[in-house]
Amino acid sequence: MPMRPTGGLKQDWDPIVLHKPKMKAQDLKDPKVVNQALRTGAQVQTVKKFDGGLNKKAATAAVNVRKLDEAAEPAALEKVPVDVRQAIQKARIEKKMSQADLAKKINERTQVVAEYENGKAVPNQLVLGKMEKVLGVKLRVN
Repeated sequence: MPMRPTGGLKQDWDPIVLHKPKMKAQDLKDPKVVNQALRTGAQVQTVKKFDGGLNKKAATAAVNVRKLDEAAEPAALEKVPVDVRQAIQKARIEKKMSQADLAKKINERTQVVAEYENGKAVPNQLVLGKMEKVLGVKLRVN
């Protein structure tokens, strides 16, 4: 038979307290949990987001950017003058070159030459210089 210690009996265990785990933020947003909390009378905090659920962007930023652009830059960029357009076309035709041939010789796209001849391009002095060399015509006015 086992021997019992003499004297008072003593317990060496520490008390253990069990707690429910804290709810995660995602679980707090669950409609079931919110409804249950409302039924039990617990406090439920709701926050309405500013412009929540609307598919609108702030129009003020776009207006401010447009005003800044208008103030900093001229409204219209200069285009190729009529006399330069005609000089390019005349010199190219006299040399019996197509727009594609001229574009190849100046290392530019065909579209660039077409834009210069149609007057839609913004004049670039480098491109005009290349055209002057190939066509042998004065295009730039100093």
